[in-house]
Amino acid sequence: MSKRTDKPGKSGVLNPDRRGRPRSSESTAAILEATLRLLKEHALRDITIEMIAKSAGVGKTTIYKWWPSKAFVALEAFGLEMRRDVLIPDTGSAERDFSEQLQSVIKFYTSKTGRIFSQFLAECQSDARFAALFRERFLLSRRAAVQVIWERGVARKQIDSTIDMDTVLDLIYGPMIFRLMAGHAPLNAKEATGIVAAAFRGFSPRS
Repeated sequence: MSKRTDKPGKSGVLNPDRRGRPRSSESTAAILEATLRLLKEHALRDITIEMIAKSAGVGKTTIYKWWPSKAFVALEAFGLEMRRDVLIPDTGSAERDFSEQLQSVIKFYTSKTGRIFSQFLAECQSDARFAALFRERFLLSRRAAVQVIWERGVARKQIDSTIDMDTVLDLIYGPMIFRLMAGHAPLNAKEATGIVAAAFRGFSPRS
């Protein structure tokens, strides 16, 4: 574990892992699990560090050693739960892989825990340091996970390698985020399949 530092990383945020002594794995697990339990019953704005500490059976100072605020704890807990619940399929078809993965993400985001995602987006608007951490620790890691599907599709000549991957990922996952925020259209397995099919008609390899 790295030595303690009060300097921000490349992203401009203080690394929550470097706020003091090395973490206790038992305490960390208890804190994250307690946060997940609370997130399923309360909005982020209604949760306090005191509530997390009491539920986890630790002191407030323990939490503050490793995270600067409840939003940072919640984001790490949220990411942990998402990695558990959202898998990366390999069906042999890039289109089907993206469709099944998007269905899995939609199922998670519409769950009790997943609904907090919109609260993270709101937090990003008022806390620049949290926004930087959100991009670094959550958004980039999620995109790296689905990049595996993209690279397999390119290798199998199911995807045009000349098209920018980040643009395509925005085309696939952007509609889901917009629908989560605006609520103007449904989010379900059928819609996920339709979104991916529409995107693939635009970037499938041309003969």
